[in-house]
Amino acid sequence: MSAEARVAVERVFGAPVASPFRATVLVIAYRMAGTILAALESVLAQDLPCEVIVSDDCSGDDALDRCAARLAGYVGPHRVRLRSTAENRGLCGHLVELAALATAPILVFQAGDDASLPGRVSALLAELDAHPEAMLVGSSVDDVDAQGRRLVAATRGQPRRMAQRDFLRAGSMCTVLGASMAVRRTLLVDLPPLVGKVEDNMLSLRAALVGECRCLPEALLRYRRHDANLGDWVFDRSGKDYATWERRQRRVAAMYDEIAADQERCVAALPGLDPERRRLGLALALLYRREAAMRHAMLSPRRRDWLRPLWVGLNTPGLRRKAAERALKLLLPRRWFGRR
Repeated sequence: MSAEARVAVERVFGAPVASPFRATVLVIAYRMAGTILAALESVLAQDLPCEVIVSDDCSGDDALDRCAARLAGYVGPHRVRLRSTAENRGLCGHLVELAALATAPILVFQAGDDASLPGRVSALLAELDAHPEAMLVGSSVDDVDAQGRRLVAATRGQPRRMAQRDFLRAGSMCTVLGASMAVRRTLLVDLPPLVGKVEDNMLSLRAALVGECRCLPEALLRYRRHDANLGDWVFDRSGKDYATWERRQRRVAAMYDEIAADQERCVAALPGLDPERRRLGLALALLYRREAAMRHAMLSPRRRDWLRPLWVGLNTPGLRRKAAERALKLLLPRRWFGRR
């Protein structure tokens, strides 16, 4: 099927259109034809009837055709919609588009190369039901390799409950893993559009701004690790030369600036927000701005340019350890960074 046809026609299988669902599972794919069927099967095996949107981000491969062949004659409890974006949106833009299309109040994320474990959707919704103030819930995951073999069990979790002060104490790397998330749809449709490459931190901070985050300790997802993982690309450490290090610093600094900008936009969009939540939200945005500033400063060949951002970092809870580590690098020979 041509790219134009994939965009123009949404194919629907399973439960009637009028069926009410508590959750929409978003199966998000980009060049995942080789793993999409395993991802789809894991969603079809969930015990709670769901709306399922399998959406390809204009890959140009046959992932959707493979799904359509699998779903031919499907009469199960889920309603499955197959569709493609009109052009490549990137992960955040793709999520914004899908949130507008979903009909259920809860969105469950499922990458097209991951697999939900049995009962995942029910467990995530049960946690949201038990904690109405929670806007987002994730879980630990089992890391698996490209062939699906388990590498690490029940990893990448966070504390059971996380509010704004917890994120401030933990620092800029603390987030619920996006691949494991279920979020209330309002986080995406009632706040400014997500803009950036990585959704995890932005959605975690949005949830804390208007409520709280939850994270279940049990693994509910098989999280596939491979060279195309978005997070691994952002933090890529495969090269030891200065050029690779510089590219990584620029990517990560840009990501932190995007996270800060998203939090600032959300605060501005909520004029009735509790003043203390507003203050803490802006403090979190500032934390990310300061982390980005430290990384930008380290790109300067003049080490005196590092001093002010590092001093600010040393005086910012949540950044002190990183700032101290970077301050030690002031004493290291420049050749250790691949420069002379």
